[in-house]
Amino acid sequence: MVSFKDVIAKNREAWNASADQHRKSATWSTLVEDVRRREFSCLDPTLTMTLEQIGVSKKEVVQLGCNNGREALSLFALGAAHVVGVDQSSEFLKQALELTTLSPYAPEFIEADIHNLPRTLDGQFDVALITIGVLNWMPDMDLFFSHVARLLKPGGVLVVYETHPFLEMLEPEAVDPWRIKNSYFQTEPLVDTGEIVYEGNGLENGYESFWHVHSLGDVLTGVARAGLNLNQFTEYPHSNREDVYDVYEGKGVQVPMCFILVAEMA
Repeated sequence: MVSFKDVIAKNREAWNASADQHRKSATWSTLVEDVRRREFSCLDPTLTMTLEQIGVSKKEVVQLGCNNGREALSLFALGAAHVVGVDQSSEFLKQALELTTLSPYAPEFIEADIHNLPRTLDGQFDVALITIGVLNWMPDMDLFFSHVARLLKPGGVLVVYETHPFLEMLEPEAVDPWRIKNSYFQTEPLVDTGEIVYEGNGLENGYESFWHVHSLGDVLTGVARAGLNLNQFTEYPHSNREDVYDVYEGKGVQVPMCFILVAEMA
């Protein structure tokens, strides 16, 4: 069995090894142009509405798992005063810094494993944002949310916009995409040795990555044990992940595809 420490390190290596493929994508070419605009935002209407409702204007915001910084930059269009993006992939943070040089805004980026955040960040933020995919790279929800919670000021708000774990039971590219393939209660991580990409299929590169399947119970319990009070939990019938999952949208029998969680620091 791979240790907790090795899982985190191997995931970092896998993301770093995949960064160049993201730079070659059509999405990157579009970003390089779009981030120059003051009104730039890649946030979808669901997340945008939620952030507008809780209020980001003139606030201190941290994004955990910021990838190439596109979402951190988008927060300024909602009026954020200061944004800090945290990610453990040095290669993706290089892309974040590159996009920032083209943008009229200046978020701060910190390279760190979320389980070893600088103590100088403790209690500094009004809003903590977590978006798609971050939770599944984390082995333990209780431990993860305990680190998230310590970043918030009293009354600070956590916003999570994630893929619904129900989708982990399905395989959208299977002959029958509606046939249940995986257990909802799977405890062992899914191990892959291919490039981590959002468009198409990544090529085998020998770098192991570990994808952890967490139930809603795991997530909600982790939030509660971290001392955060749940204000909102809303499930949605649209996808916020790769396009192949669109096969499940707009059907007569609709499945939950993503969720928004909002919780407040006591």
